[in-house]
Amino acid sequence: MKPIKVGLLGLGTVGSGTFNVLKRNQEEIMRRAGRAIEITMVAVRNVERAKDIVKGEVEIVTDGNLVVNHPDIDIVIELIGGNDIAKDLVLKAIANGKHVVTANKALIAKHGNEVFKAAQDKGVMVAFEAAVAGGIPIIKALREGLTANRIQWIAGIINGTTNFILSEMRDKGLDFATVLKQAQALGYAEADPTFDIEGIDAAHKLTIMASIAFGIPTQFDKAYIEGITKLEATDIEYAEQLGYRIKLLGITKRSEAGIELRVHPTLIPEKRLIANVEGAMNAVLVQGDAVGATLYYGKGAGSEPTASSVIADVVDITRLATADPEHRVPYLAFQPNALSDLTVLPISEVFTSYYLRMRVEDKPGVLADVTKILASFSISIDAMLQKEPGEGESRTDIIMLTHQTQEKNVDAAIAQIEALASVTGSVTKLRLEELS
Repeated sequence: MKPIKVGLLGLGTVGSGTFNVLKRNQEEIMRRAGRAIEITMVAVRNVERAKDIVKGEVEIVTDGNLVVNHPDIDIVIELIGGNDIAKDLVLKAIANGKHVVTANKALIAKHGNEVFKAAQDKGVMVAFEAAVAGGIPIIKALREGLTANRIQWIAGIINGTTNFILSEMRDKGLDFATVLKQAQALGYAEADPTFDIEGIDAAHKLTIMASIAFGIPTQFDKAYIEGITKLEATDIEYAEQLGYRIKLLGITKRSEAGIELRVHPTLIPEKRLIANVEGAMNAVLVQGDAVGATLYYGKGAGSEPTASSVIADVVDITRLATADPEHRVPYLAFQPNALSDLTVLPISEVFTSYYLRMRVEDKPGVLADVTKILASFSISIDAMLQKEPGEGESRTDIIMLTHQTQEKNVDAAIAQIEALASVTGSVTKLRLEELS
């Protein structure tokens, strides 16, 4: 059987890892795929660097159109990232009847509905395992391994940069700005880390997982996104004293009212396995009605871990290339005509528990005033921590954990608490998930 011919768009960190792993493990991969897989052309910006990687074994071009239009190429691997150029090339490849493998989470989260429709119409496959959590096969688990389950919720640490920063803040008691500089020096954070630290990267990935879990179109624009830039070391310390750790979580849940789709710093009980995921590692916790909770852990980024997922997708396509398109696993796990129109809830409608920290005058009656306001919005307190004021100080911190309540009620209560003469500044609000 003739080899599958592959064209590669981009030869950066993941692209070079894909080329090297495919070459190194070629025999093993061929045994699993049933036929040889050969990268025959790469499109790059830096030709000299590409020459050092491919060592004359592959044709190098600078125009991606030459790859997606080449008549002999069967599969196009898109690893250039971004939206505009990547989207254009992917759609051209599909129009030319080529299967596509991509690690581009922004492309799938924002334009997945358009891309999948084009692929369905053309009878080709689009695979995107590497777009979420690097080398962890979470997409395959959701699309295939858990297909018998009604997924109830997903909670994931799906950005290694922010998890590294939060781990360092907790371990060393350092502030956010200091740890961010360390992360950049170590190569964990980009020179412009906005996509990571503001939660955008995690929201792209969460959008994809939510679509597969619940059979809804990709709706990135409806995700609630809150990063870690305003998180203070003080809150990490207080959370620890209360038996919790703070992680940037991507959370999606199914409720009677609709689908929750949110990314934000979250308190998790320290006894949970996912609370103990440290450094730049990723982990995704999935709750299904039949299987219960399953945890997927591993490297969420990096050259060869991500390449592992890219090549797994290429092997899947190679195995299924001759299969009837109508009987392949659907992109979002559910058949296209069976996607749901479930509403994605605004954050104000979400029910969860909360961590509240406020700076107050150390005098009688203050706590009673605060609890009276909370009670007026049917918010009950689960735990409380009151710090002794320092020597010569007249103000102290009060920290409260609430039982489950609706976000809009908490926001309304906070507005009244902040208006009290005995309260200084803003109330710090963080969400809390038991994940039980």
